[in-house]
Amino acid sequence: MQKSKNAFTVIEMVFVIVVLGILAAVAIPRFAATRTDAEITKGRADIASIRSAIVSERQARLIVGCPSYIPNGTGTYTCNSQTYKQLDNGGLFGGVLMYPEVNKVANGNWSATAGSGTYQFRVQNTNTQFSYDPTDGTFTCTAGSNFCDDLVN
Repeated sequence: MQKSKNAFTVIEMVFVIVVLGILAAVAIPRFAATRTDAEITKGRADIASIRSAIVSERQARLIVGCPSYIPNGTGTYTCNSQTYKQLDNGGLFGGVLMYPEVNKVANGNWSATAGSGTYQFRVQNTNTQFSYDPTDGTFTCTAGSNFCDDLVN
């Protein structure tokens, strides 16, 4: 009589577990780096959209005779007897973006006190502070601080 082998041996199981452990040890750090890269890429896209929307909104208002950039705030303002939204009306950047940013303190998200002109974008549990200046329409961070260089370059 011959016995047929229908199961794995203990040695085979240990070998598989060791190989899976090695693969996990290599993959987990790479996954963390990929996540950070994704957060930075999202931040770059958001910043480009916000800057473009600020300029676009100013150009639309220039046509009707309102030369100023959009002011900080969550309400409205009047220029040449027309009413316009302030920057954070309806959510962060709601005065310029069709779909405002959600005010959420989490990686890959924006947070702020709406209407303050100061915003934080979070990457790897670290906030990078941005500010909007309504006198010249700039939306920027301090070079060299946290992830500022990665987000704007």
